[in-house]
Amino acid sequence: MKPSFFGVPKYASFIEYCSSRKDLRRLQLIHGKVITGGIFHDDFIRAKLVSSYAACAQMTEAIFIFSCTNRQSTFLYNCLIRGYASLKLFHESLNTYRHMLLAGKQPDRCTLPSVLKSCTGLSALNLGRQLHAFVLIHGFFHYVSNSNALISMYSKCGDLEVACQIFSNMPVRNKITWSAMIAGYGIHGKFNEVFNLLEEMLAARQLPDSVTCTAILMAYSHSGMIEFGRGFFEMMEERFGVKPSLEHYTCMVDMLGRAGHLEEAEALILRMDKEPDGALWRALLGACKMHGKIEVAKRVAEKVYGNHICESSPERFGGNKHDAGE
Repeated sequence: MKPSFFGVPKYASFIEYCSSRKDLRRLQLIHGKVITGGIFHDDFIRAKLVSSYAACAQMTEAIFIFSCTNRQSTFLYNCLIRGYASLKLFHESLNTYRHMLLAGKQPDRCTLPSVLKSCTGLSALNLGRQLHAFVLIHGFFHYVSNSNALISMYSKCGDLEVACQIFSNMPVRNKITWSAMIAGYGIHGKFNEVFNLLEEMLAARQLPDSVTCTAILMAYSHSGMIEFGRGFFEMMEERFGVKPSLEHYTCMVDMLGRAGHLEEAEALILRMDKEPDGALWRALLGACKMHGKIEVAKRVAEKVYGNHICESSPERFGGNKHDAGE
């Protein structure tokens, strides 16, 4: 079949739509149309397919189409690096970056955030420092996404001081910048700095997002500031437009559990508008064991493990068989 010139931009738009929606089924249908329409040979179409399959977490298909492409550009390598990093396949992400360099392709401003994310996931601080030098030499520090990735990398790899320096020297900050720095302070137990930075963020008219709220709730939990944590959780959706997720509920259960408010934590879970997952119940179960709350532990254990295990092994949940018989 003779390929249609107008088919390339049309199908490229369809593929990009699938990528933005992560609609794998429709992407596969369009991929079939591309093949039968005789335009699969077009490198622009192949590039879009690589990008879209990587965005849909289908790395096998993305790699295959990448191998069929005549011009393996920096853009294509970026798609693979980003795809692997998003799946937390950090070794594969860094290996793809090394192959990119060996192929003589120059990284651009879109390459480094995903590579830095992979360094963060592997605690590869030395490689992260090399990439930081690359960012400075090539002027990529002007791009907020690169500075944000550096803040996350340094703070999560143990060098909070450098993360703070990068944050302080940024002329422009976005919501991700504030979230990364707040999370960094939280990881290092700098809870006063977390709360001070939240005030600065709000003063700069930047509203916390879901990631920021998680970091704030964790800080309240670990600092024992239960009342403030309750208040922040209650105003998340109304003031900041952040609907509590399972992760936020888990933070609240951890906070209440640490303080011994286990009945309140249980009631919070039961009135959730979403299905609790195992991690949430296990967080409460761990708190029950810590505080010796047998009755709450038994109710939770029934939901996690089933009634027969709870009755046969009460000592597993913070008590002993003698307690269970009283």
